Amino acid sequence: MTIARLRREEVALLAGVSPDYYQRLEQGRTANVSDQVLDAVAQALSLSDVETEHLRNLARPSGVGAEARATQRASGAVPDELLVRLVEAMGDAPAVLLDACLDIVAANAAAEAVFAVSSMPQPRNAARELFLHPEVRARYSNWEAIAAETVAQLRLLTGRRPDDAKLATLVGEVAIRSEPFRQLWATSDVREKRLGVARIVHPVVGTLEFDYHMLTVPARPDRTLLTYLPRLGSPTAEALGMLLSWVANRPDTAGQDVPAAAPESDGEASSATV
Repeated sequence: MTIARLRREEVALLAGVSPDYYQRLEQGRTANVSDQVLDAVAQALSLSDVETEHLRNLARPSGVGAEARATQRASGAVPDELLVRLVEAMGDAPAVLLDACLDIVAANAAAEAVFAVSSMPQPRNAARELFLHPEVRARYSNWEAIAAETVAQLRLLTGRRPDDAKLATLVGEVAIRSEPFRQLWATSDVREKRLGVARIVHPVVGTLEFDYHMLTVPARPDRTLLTYLPRLGSPTAEALGMLLSWVANRPDTAGQDVPAAAPESDGEASSATV
């Protein structure tokens, strides 16, 4: 979590509480802390809205547990089969369905053509692939930035779902096996990714630039739709059309990288968060 560099006594003074109470709040030894106190602490630390949410989650984990249970009860409202059909219906736009632990639930044909999702090591999880599999990491030219964003998002998710054993196991596994993950986790940064620009280098069609969007499904808070949209009339739209046409005409190679030389690109390579 990114906070102002203030001493504990200074934060307590700005928040209108005693240094002893603030220390107990830091250590999780306060019960029934009020919204007013949390808002005052957030203001003193100049926290963003997402960081303030995370502060509330840490201060009142029991409420978050109830929220997670409500999410579980709502999970039957929209079955995964329907969401998978939605992903597939995205057509020429690469789309991926993620669960609350960043597991890849489904990917459409366009995402398969761009990212070769089916060739990723099992179990397919966006964070696990990013940190533990060199062949996946090699696809990302700005790996450091994407890695930092992923860890910050994971920390937010753990605050929202403190009783999620699967999520805790994922964080523990990656932390044990990845020194970069441990270093990033120690920063306590908290962020929520919703939209941005993603540039990836495809081995056949070269650099592709997308506007990506992460949309939580309202009826399924444990599912997120991640879509990649090329700008109309852009070189990416043309290159993506060529790639999808190739895949459609050769279904036996769908999801596999085409053994051809990639064209030269004058753009800077970047990455997409799959």
